[in-house]
Amino acid sequence: MKVVSQYVREQKRYTKNDLKSKFSFDEDGVEKFIKSLKAYGVLKSVKNTDDQLAMSDLMDDDVEITDETAESGDCLYVFTYVGIITCGSRVIKVYPKYLLSKKDEDLLGEMKQILKVLERYSRSEEQIINVFNGDGENRSFNILAVILFLINDYYEYGIYTNSEDIVEINGEGDILWGKTIDESFALIEDNRPYYMELYTGKSIEDDTDYFKRLHECVLTECSRQLQEAQLDILFDMDSIELSEEVLDDFGDREYILERIIKELNLQFNTHRQILLKTLYAYVSQDRKMLDENDGISMYGTTAYHAVWEKACAEVFDNKLNTILGQLNMTVSLAEQYQGKKERHLKLIDIIEKPIWQGIDTEAKAADTLIPDLISIPCIDGKDWFIIFDAKYYNIQLEKGKSLRGNPGVGDVTKQYLYQLAYKDFIDAHGITKVRNCFLMPTENNEIVKKGIAKMAMLERLGLENIQIRQIPAGRLYELYLTGRHMDICELML
Repeated sequence: MKVVSQYVREQKRYTKNDLKSKFSFDEDGVEKFIKSLKAYGVLKSVKNTDDQLAMSDLMDDDVEITDETAESGDCLYVFTYVGIITCGSRVIKVYPKYLLSKKDEDLLGEMKQILKVLERYSRSEEQIINVFNGDGENRSFNILAVILFLINDYYEYGIYTNSEDIVEINGEGDILWGKTIDESFALIEDNRPYYMELYTGKSIEDDTDYFKRLHECVLTECSRQLQEAQLDILFDMDSIELSEEVLDDFGDREYILERIIKELNLQFNTHRQILLKTLYAYVSQDRKMLDENDGISMYGTTAYHAVWEKACAEVFDNKLNTILGQLNMTVSLAEQYQGKKERHLKLIDIIEKPIWQGIDTEAKAADTLIPDLISIPCIDGKDWFIIFDAKYYNIQLEKGKSLRGNPGVGDVTKQYLYQLAYKDFIDAHGITKVRNCFLMPTENNEIVKKGIAKMAMLERLGLENIQIRQIPAGRLYELYLTGRHMDICELML
């Protein structure tokens, strides 16, 4: 079986012939391929127009909802996903939309980093492994996610073991003083007991344990599947060769599943339970990653904007969820925030909520304005209040070109309102340096001062215009993965 592994760019418009050629399909094959990807929500179709060909973002109005693939030439197809998708023997590597100038052969480094970012994001958000994709008729076992979970779990926790506690006399384990005192004879000298025989205890692992062997067999099989799909290098995973056994050596499928269920009933350790359940899913589905069928496997997200927001929040030291009393500003917390209740509020909690008044009633709304992130750095001995909005956009703001890929008017007005929402807090602490800023990704290696977004009527209220900075995504991800912050002075706000 020949594996066809290709890169595609998120949000780029592809014709049916593009996909047919790139993934080596005949006409029937490409239509089945498109239909399958659309069914799982990772591919959208838009009208084939010159405007669409020039677009780098997908708007809700652009999507043409069709259940069947259109005649060749009628539609353009857009991947709305970042990550890895396997569909039969086709491996689709979808990279983010801001990587505009990279050639396929130069994408390995960026893609490896992006997959690490996706893994860190999924861990921080405590996302549970998606064993299945889709629902109803489109429900499909997500073998890739299961394989990656099992291998990453092995790297972190090692092999599944069942140990046996044994007691020895004068062994090398820990001394069991209770048993020694109760059951051993002591020689008394100067009113001190001396024991000639000490009971010791230790745990030994059973190398022939059924589940240890099963775990090793499954891991070896998973590693081989990654290699066959040419994904081991992309995920930075070394070959795992722990077993020469195959699943049939452990009995038929029903017997293996029955043994796993019995072991589950004996285990109370949460991690072991999750591992056993994942092994159960792997064995019960009896599916290989590159099998030719209607299902697909995925590792990634259709909401990469949330990943960008999370990375920006950590790298720029988001204070939104910091308790007021722990903000560490150069000045003391203002008196109106010193109350027992107030000083334990988070920065996000002091934004005013709408009040709805009726003829004889009044109610406060549950929701209010929520900024992406706020940073309060100390620069040259003074506190700054910086309101950031992480925008996952490919903005076109160049002379002689039409404005494109920009945030909407709602995003601009909300950014002004965030400053207004914190005006009392800013004034109470004498903060004179306030900035508004959109953070957008770029494939460049340097921060780009792109310009500003402004509305005169809001500017006249004394509110700061919104500066636009394009941040080198590779550098930001490196900081995110290593838990470090970026020096805000580099933004030159």
